[in-house]
Amino acid sequence: MIRRSLLLALTATCLTIFTNLLHAEETKRPNILFAFADDWGKQAGIYGQLEPGGMNDVVKTPHFDALAKRGVLFKNAFVNAPSCTPCRSSLLSGQYFWRTGRGAILRGAVWDPTIPSYPLLLKDGGYHIGETYKVWSPGTPVDAPYGSGKYGYQKAGRSFNQFSQRATSLMSQGKSAEEAKDELYQQVRGNFADFMKDRPEGQPFCYWFGPTNVHRKWIAGSGKKLWGINPDELKGKMPAYLPDEPVVRQDLADYLGEVQAFDAALGILIEQLKEAGELDNTLIVVSGDHGPPGFPQGKCNLYDFGTHVALAVAGPGVSGGRVVDDFTILPDLAPTFLEAGRQEVPEVMTAKSLWPVLTSDQEGLVDPSRTAAFTGRERHVEMAREGNLPYPMRGIQTAEYQLIINFKPDRWPMGAPYNLDSDNPLTKDELVNKTFVTFPDDDAGPTKAFMVMHRADPEVKPIFER
Repeated sequence: MIRRSLLLALTATCLTIFTNLLHAEETKRPNILFAFADDWGKQAGIYGQLEPGGMNDVVKTPHFDALAKRGVLFKNAFVNAPSCTPCRSSLLSGQYFWRTGRGAILRGAVWDPTIPSYPLLLKDGGYHIGETYKVWSPGTPVDAPYGSGKYGYQKAGRSFNQFSQRATSLMSQGKSAEEAKDELYQQVRGNFADFMKDRPEGQPFCYWFGPTNVHRKWIAGSGKKLWGINPDELKGKMPAYLPDEPVVRQDLADYLGEVQAFDAALGILIEQLKEAGELDNTLIVVSGDHGPPGFPQGKCNLYDFGTHVALAVAGPGVSGGRVVDDFTILPDLAPTFLEAGRQEVPEVMTAKSLWPVLTSDQEGLVDPSRTAAFTGRERHVEMAREGNLPYPMRGIQTAEYQLIINFKPDRWPMGAPYNLDSDNPLTKDELVNKTFVTFPDDDAGPTKAFMVMHRADPEVKPIFER
C-alpha cells in the first residue's frame, strides 16, 4: 500500500514537472535580431537565382541567402519612404511616415515622444534591448525611439561603418585583405558580445544591428580589391536606367562590395548566436532602409530601385523554406515584432503584422489583401531647392503597375540644378565628392558625376531627364 502510494505520488510529481517544462517551453518568448543596412535595396544573390540576368547575378550574399532558404524570403518588400529618417520613423513606430510629424523629414527631424515605438514597448514588456550603429538619425534626440543612446553598444569600434575606407587604410599599412577585414569583423563580434554580457540570465533580447557602410562614400575600386567583384561582370546586366559604362559599372561593383561586407557581418552575428545556444530561439530579420545612393532612380526616388528592398525572416514559429509574393512595407515589422514578443500592439499603429504570413505553410500570395505597397516622400535635404521647398510624392506599387503622383512636378525631384549654367562648370572632382554643389538630393559619387557631365549625350539624356 505504501509502495503504491509512493509510486502514485512520484508519477504525479513527474507529470507536474513535465507539464511545467512544456508550459515554459510553449510560453518562452523569442529573441529578436534585426540586421538593418543603410542604403541597401534589393541586392542579394538569392534574388538573382529567382530572377536571373541582372546585377544580382554578381553579388554574393551567402548568409542572407541561407537565412532566406531556412525561413521566408519576401519578393515584394518596400520601404514607406526612400530616405533614412522617415523610413526609420515609419518602421520604429509601425505607422506611415507622414503620421510621425517632424520625424517624417531628414535633417531637422524631431521625434514626438508620444509616438510609441516597438523597441521601447518590448523593453517595457521585459526584453533586454540594445543597438549598434545607426538606428534613427539624423534627428533629435538621437535614436529617440530606441532610448536615445541609453542602450547603445559600440565600444568595440565603429569603423565597420567605413568598411572599404578602413580596410584600404589597413592594407596600405601592410595587412592582407583578409586580415584587414577580420579586424573590422572583430568590432561586430565585440559589440554584440558586450550586449549579450549585459543581458540578465533567461531574459529575451531585442538587438538592432545598423551599419552604415553601404551608404556612400566608399573607396573606388574596393569592390574588386576587397571582394573580387569584377566590374566587367556587370556588363549587359545593368538595368535600363543605369548607363552601361565602365565608370558606372565600377561604382556599382563597389556598392555591391559593401553589401557583401554587411552580409559577412550578418554571418558573424548568426555564428555568435549558435555559440551562445540562442540561434533556435531567435527571430532573425534582415533588410535595408531604401535603394542605392547616387544612382538614377535609387535613393530618394519612388521608382522600384529606390523603394524595393531585400527582406528575409527566419526563426521560431516561422514556417520556413518559402518564397512569398505578399506586398509589405517595413512599418509592418513593428507589430510583427510585438506579436512575436507577445506584447499588445497599440491601436495607433497603422501597419499590419506579418506574423500570419510567417506562420503559414503557403507560398506565393499568402494574404489576398497584400497586393499593393504605399510609398511616399516629402523632403530629403532641406536646401535642395530654393526656399527649402520639398518634393512631395506618393506612390502605389502592385505586381503589374506603379503609380507615382508628383504634387509639385514643376520642381526638380533630386533638387535644383545649381551651378550648371555658370561660366565655370563643375569639375569631376566636385561632382564626385560634394553632394550639395548640384542636385543636392542625389549623393555625390562617380555615377552622379558621369550623369551630370554627359547629360546632353543621346544615351544619357533620357535617363537624366526622367
